[in-house]
Amino acid sequence: MEETKIKQSEEVLAEIYRNCQLALQSISNILPEVEDEKLRAEIKLQHEEYEKIGGKTAALAKDKGIELKEPNPVKKVMMWGSIKMNTLTDNTRPHIAEMMLQGTLMGITALRKTESELPSEFADEEIKNLLHDYIEVEERFEKRLKTYL
Repeated sequence: MEETKIKQSEEVLAEIYRNCQLALQSISNILPEVEDEKLRAEIKLQHEEYEKIGGKTAALAKDKGIELKEPNPVKKVMMWGSIKMNTLTDNTRPHIAEMMLQGTLMGITALRKTESELPSEFADEEIKNLLHDYIEVEERFEKRLKTYL
């Protein structure tokens, strides 16, 4: 039973961390393309939030003796290429906001799925709270990004 709990904790933390790392990578890729100062400031703020959540996740995993893996490097390269292609012909504020929004919605979907798959007896409140907080952060980003469309 204890091993199952550890495995569940590991899976949730891994999903949060992976999601954060991909968001950070996306932002690093898209930021050089953003000319609109207000949108640029918003995206930088998001980057800071993702760094905080990633740091909390890594610290929590370390406390629990869980090793987190970095996202697949091939996926990172593919994301970079996709962002460069998408902004090559259109780096307007609405287009960049739409791209950011798509990533945010993918993150919310993945995190909500993880949340819904948690068994009712999942007892690690710290991890549950981190997951819940992250979903709230993503949903706030979604609302704010929509104002740039």
